[in-house]
Amino acid sequence: MEKGYFSLVLHAHLPYVRHPEYKSFLEEYWLFEAITETYIPIIQAFQRLTDDGVDFRMTVSMSPPLVAMLQDPLLQERYLTHITGLVELTEKEMDRTKNDPVLLRLSEMYHELFSSCKRTYADEYGLDLVSAFRTFRDAGKIDITTCGATHGFLPLMSEHPASVRAQIRIAAESHEHAFGVRPDGIWLPECGYFPGVDKYLAEEGIRYTFVDSHGVLHADPRPKYGTYAPIATPAGVAVFGRDIESSKQVWSAEEGYPGDFVYRDFYRDYTYELDYDYVKPYLGPDGFRKMLGLKYHRISGKEVALADKEFYDPDIARARAIEHAANFVFNRERQFEHLNDILGRKPFIVAPYDAELFGHWWFEGPIWLEELLKKLDEVKGPVLGATPTDFLNSGEPMQTADPHLSSWGYRGYSEVWLNSTNDYVYPHLHRASMRMTELAKTYPNAEGLRHRALNQAARELLLAQSSDWAFIMKTGTMTEYAHKRTRDHISRFTKLYESVRSNTVDEKWLSEIEWRDRIFPQIDYMVYAEDQSPQG
Repeated sequence: MEKGYFSLVLHAHLPYVRHPEYKSFLEEYWLFEAITETYIPIIQAFQRLTDDGVDFRMTVSMSPPLVAMLQDPLLQERYLTHITGLVELTEKEMDRTKNDPVLLRLSEMYHELFSSCKRTYADEYGLDLVSAFRTFRDAGKIDITTCGATHGFLPLMSEHPASVRAQIRIAAESHEHAFGVRPDGIWLPECGYFPGVDKYLAEEGIRYTFVDSHGVLHADPRPKYGTYAPIATPAGVAVFGRDIESSKQVWSAEEGYPGDFVYRDFYRDYTYELDYDYVKPYLGPDGFRKMLGLKYHRISGKEVALADKEFYDPDIARARAIEHAANFVFNRERQFEHLNDILGRKPFIVAPYDAELFGHWWFEGPIWLEELLKKLDEVKGPVLGATPTDFLNSGEPMQTADPHLSSWGYRGYSEVWLNSTNDYVYPHLHRASMRMTELAKTYPNAEGLRHRALNQAARELLLAQSSDWAFIMKTGTMTEYAHKRTRDHISRFTKLYESVRSNTVDEKWLSEIEWRDRIFPQIDYMVYAEDQSPQG
């Protein structure tokens, strides 16, 4: 008899980065790395589990910007060129290291990894990884949820109902366009919840979302079962709180599995140690040295310098990942036994993670994930894998409570996205939000060039609102790009606003920025005309 339900959630998101005006662009490699190290390995794990008859259930949140990039023909072709180059590079590496058994083994490992990625990408799914996730959704293995349209941090938009509504409605519509159905659930960007946002979710038929632990623990009234059962908001949306114990065991590099010394080191990439002319053909047209994924070393120890890292042993690392998966399931069994005695009911535990942790940051993560899902199937008596949709369809009652303002960022609120490094952007974002509502109300029946300009203004505002830019400004890496993206989108929006008002839209310039920022082809700017908060 099952003692509880374990719900694994992976949130897959990257900011919308697409630069057709350049032959290649450094930040596009964020997508290429994630495809190679995270998305394809997870798809391959799902396929092996399915082929082996493993009964697994989990949730994958796919943000609209990520889905748009995965379906973009330009980026698809650029990734195919990229992965083809890596296959060629590892062929050269196997020849270069043929007299060194340790490095040869690692060269062979990467050659197989990159070759299998190319086969999966090109041969099995015809460059469309969205169709791969849709296949497992249709097979009943995974639920796929959406996210904010451009991952905008909603608590800092709460003054502008139209912007909150647009982030949610356009996300739901783009999800339906990509996956054929409206989303059952949504991942609020950065788990950013504010009281009242549930009404916007209910408007779009969204049944559930997730918050960090304190969002539920500080709900009003206090939930009887804490984070071990979902609560229903005043608008009837189910909210699932993150389980602290199971989450920290994985995501923490200090206390969790990824910091184990036998696992692959992320930071030492051999691309920087090889002769420049040797790697230049694989760096893209810009020729800048960048990580290509040839990481031959393991973490080795907490205080070990990069130059002193020991070589990676994939067999030892794989065995450790399998061991860690077994340990995780064992701990959930003990946790459920303890909670059963305290709660008097079966707990529903949710463990959400960034998908990119698995494979990109934690190279062995997909192995751990695959083994975890196997073991959950083996021990499905005490621990049953489930999704939020499974819970809601069971008809179990939920306590009504209003979650607290919260996020899963540093210190749990809005500090990451509003601080001295990025606070200058918000007056511009707020003004643009008000102007977008003004435009929609002023021109409700626009046609032709003005209609196109209004839709593009909505795109530019949405892209400027991406939480990624404020996050990057705070973390201090690639900040110049984040500042430029924010400035560019606000500048384009402002020019569109002024030209729409004066009826002087430059068709040539509009066509150019439509070509650059082509996300949300079905967008309707009139979503911004509904500037009132939902009733209820």
